[in-house]
Amino acid sequence: MNNKNWKLKFGLLLILASAAIYSVHFLIFKDAHHIMLYLVGDIAFVPIEVLLVTLILHELLESRERRSKLLKMNMAIGVFFSEMGSELIRRLRNIETSSNTEEVCLGVSGSWKDSQFKEARDKVSSLKGLNFSTAPERLEELRTYMLERRAFLLTLLENPNLLEHENFTDLLWAVFHLTDELAHRDDLASLPDNDRRHLVGDMERAFTRLLTQWVTYMQHLKSDYPYLFSLAVRINPFSNKPNAIVQE
Repeated sequence: MNNKNWKLKFGLLLILASAAIYSVHFLIFKDAHHIMLYLVGDIAFVPIEVLLVTLILHELLESRERRSKLLKMNMAIGVFFSEMGSELIRRLRNIETSSNTEEVCLGVSGSWKDSQFKEARDKVSSLKGLNFSTAPERLEELRTYMLERRAFLLTLLENPNLLEHENFTDLLWAVFHLTDELAHRDDLASLPDNDRRHLVGDMERAFTRLLTQWVTYMQHLKSDYPYLFSLAVRINPFSNKPNAIVQE
């Protein structure tokens, strides 16, 4: 309420100041016609000014802000895949025992077109019926890896820029949920079948979201950061022999 009163008082002050200046002008030059001529002209220009300032300039500023947010968002997504995302894909892929993922070509290369990225993204987002090994030693390795990066996940979830990226936020929650599920099981060797199937469902959710965002991220790198894309291709988690060293 105080803020509104302040604005109202300030607006009235500006109107009074304008009226005072026009009054001084009239007292000096005694020319009401001249005053009205320029007053009406100034008022007529107001809609054009609103168009220029409110619509065009405001839109330019919003566009610049959106690009800035998108850049920060993609930087955070890049950090995620660099720190744990790509390695988590590799680990989940190694314990995925169905043949469903074999039909999806994710051997991304520099020759890929946008249509190929879209095709790959559509395929991985619709993957169903995946199966993952729930052998105790496999689950223990996965749990240890994810718990070591739990603080990192929490840091990403606190990033306000990522909250506007719905798909990536869903990915973070899926990965964080899988981490929590594994963390709350003391004895991974004596899990009942129903619980094992539940964990497989959590792994499938995290895996498909990881793949979808990874394909999108690779497309972004190819378009905007070719040097980063080159490294990402060389260490592709779907490569049989990933190697950062440039061979040719």
